[in-house]
Amino acid sequence: MIKRKVNSVQEALQGITDNMTIMLGGFGLCGIPENSIAELVKMNVANLTCISNNAGVDDFGLGLLLQKKQIKKMISSYVGENAEFERQMLSGELEVELTPQGTLAEKCRAAQHGIPAFFTPAGYGTEVAEGKETREFNGKMYVMEEAYKADFAIVKAWKGDEAGNLIFKGTARNFNSCMAGAAKITIAEVEELVPAGTLDPNQIHIPGIMVNRIFKGEKFEKRIEQRTVRQKA
Repeated sequence: MIKRKVNSVQEALQGITDNMTIMLGGFGLCGIPENSIAELVKMNVANLTCISNNAGVDDFGLGLLLQKKQIKKMISSYVGENAEFERQMLSGELEVELTPQGTLAEKCRAAQHGIPAFFTPAGYGTEVAEGKETREFNGKMYVMEEAYKADFAIVKAWKGDEAGNLIFKGTARNFNSCMAGAAKITIAEVEELVPAGTLDPNQIHIPGIMVNRIFKGEKFEKRIEQRTVRQKA
């Protein structure tokens, strides 16, 4: 059994340098690799290209990297909760590639499965399709999208074992499940790390073959973006 456990976030992130392309799991602030993002800020790596559904909020998630101008390009499908993201994009400080959300997920999944490209109807006839090959299938037009090419994928799971097998909890499964194994090196931070053989094989979402390094996060704030409560009757 190959053990993929490392002892710290510092050890897990070894090899990440300036100008790399990094996938980061999560949806909004749900299921984001909080410890890894905080460590990337401390490492002061720069000119990163980040592939993520969104860029967090101003003072949390990827917003922390944006504050320090460590990201040169964001590839995302949603940018609505981050004022600094908006400011950098409109001022030209940040390059932004907006991608339909389903296309973004499929470009990750294609990379995960070794598929170089695929055709999708999403974006045909819009700016999304400019410069891309289009083709007709059964009377409908499709756009060819290439799989992502990333140096690292950083995902967050609820539970994992020392062999790298992962279990996600609820909505935190989101983009984490399709990013695991979709880069040259996949790093998983987990809330609970158990010995290999402990997890029920029927409950595993991502097999360890797709994970290169796994570590137990020290703490998770799990912040809520928009807290909504019902008025007391």
